[in-house]
Amino acid sequence: MKNFMEKYNVSRETFEQLKTYESLLREWQNKFNLVSNSSLEDCWNRHFVDSAQLFKYIPNGAKTLVDFGSGAGFPGMVLAIMAKEKTPYLKVSLIESITKKTLYLNEVKKICRVDVEIINQRIENIKKEKVDVITSRAMTSLDNLFNYTKNFASSKTTCIFPKGKKFAEEIEEAKKHWSFHCQIFDSETSEEGKILVISHLLKKGEK
Repeated sequence: MKNFMEKYNVSRETFEQLKTYESLLREWQNKFNLVSNSSLEDCWNRHFVDSAQLFKYIPNGAKTLVDFGSGAGFPGMVLAIMAKEKTPYLKVSLIESITKKTLYLNEVKKICRVDVEIINQRIENIKKEKVDVITSRAMTSLDNLFNYTKNFASSKTTCIFPKGKKFAEEIEEAKKHWSFHCQIFDSETSEEGKILVISHLLKKGEK
């Protein structure tokens, strides 16, 4: 506990809210298939630490963050709980099209007392508004992800996308259709994983 609190500079209260969130995940996993059962064996590391490590890549002063395909709330809900203490001006929105998962997310929101917007719609049906930060974990390939991202991203938007061992292939494929600046960081939870921090996204052929 102390190690997590020091590493991510959060209070005991924030840590306890995340532990409550973990308990809710284990409880609701029996009702709905929220995450893979195998990942529950190392749930804290696989989901909570894996999400928390992204917070440091959120630019200073960012006011809006949208998480695509939130599922069980990773990374968006974890970031929202951390932002409650660290950057309370950051408005976090979770987009999830599967209704049963949004029922769960709303329960986490209520129990953990976190101010987060939960949107039960498909991304393509949402009113397009430019945001400061976009996150998404394990939703689709980078090339496909950019098709969703472009409608929410300005030249100043930062995208934070955790990726697996095929990250380099995904980057090369995306470069066929997109122009973007990409920084690559090692994941703290996976030897093969990387965190892509992307900006200045532009579809080739467009201005």
